Amino acid sequence: MLDVRRLRLLRELAHLGTIAAVAEALSFSPSAVSQQLSVLEREAGVPLLERSGRRVALTPAGRNLVRHTEAVLELLERAGAELARARTGPAGPLRIGAYPSAVRALVPAALAELASRHPELEAMVSEVDPAAVAAALRAGELDVALVHEYDLVPGEPEDGIALTDPVFAEPLYLAARSAGTLAGHRDSPWITSPPGTLCHTMVQRVCQSAGFGPRVRHRVDDFASQLALVAVGQGVALVPHLGIGRCPPGVVLTRLPLYRRTRTAFRSGGAAHPAVAAFAAALHAAVPGELRPT
Repeated sequence: MLDVRRLRLLRELAHLGTIAAVAEALSFSPSAVSQQLSVLEREAGVPLLERSGRRVALTPAGRNLVRHTEAVLELLERAGAELARARTGPAGPLRIGAYPSAVRALVPAALAELASRHPELEAMVSEVDPAAVAAALRAGELDVALVHEYDLVPGEPEDGIALTDPVFAEPLYLAARSAGTLAGHRDSPWITSPPGTLCHTMVQRVCQSAGFGPRVRHRVDDFASQLALVAVGQGVALVPHLGIGRCPPGVVLTRLPLYRRTRTAFRSGGAAHPAVAAFAAALHAAVPGELRPT
């Protein structure tokens, strides 16, 4: 019989690429991960990994086993949701991940709604960039999370992760010292989020759609800080609706025909878990009417 815990290690190796990354994600030592994967190979009776020096790749049999593992883990998640529904109601810890502007502008209202409806539920929020959500959910560090995508940067499907339909949609704004168009700022310095984030990719693609590449001067992950830099003439930025709440004097916001859409993400099979469903309902209730998708 194959051990589910070892199958999970193999699944994470398929997603993360190295034994060291798996060890870090699941709080094991690299040697312990290697030992458990060796045991799994003996249980399977066929080679699952190809080793070349320090590099490890999955064999065709290993990749097929990962595919079945995804299905097994989804069934276990559904079983856990059914057991949770059999109890009296949502209770205990609920680990929520959200990106910074949602934590500031929307999550507090959702948590207040959640507390009023389900006082036995202990919500715990962590700021997480959407790019890191899938790994955190698979590792069990989060139970549910908010992720976003942009019109020109659609979200990529992730094995083992399920997404709801968009919960809300925000328009994007060009933030500058004076009104203007995107093309009018082809020679301006730009303020973007750090490389590797969806927000950084969004700025790159929006500018490319206007016929130029942005000349990036500052890389700042906080939209309020970006707006502060715009206010003192350090460049221009693209900011979604949730990021403009503390817009300083001297910044002109020009609305663009582009949107950022937010969904809730959770492990596949977990949609019916009462705590996840309770958070989703509280989030819907907290979304302002002007941001609800039509």
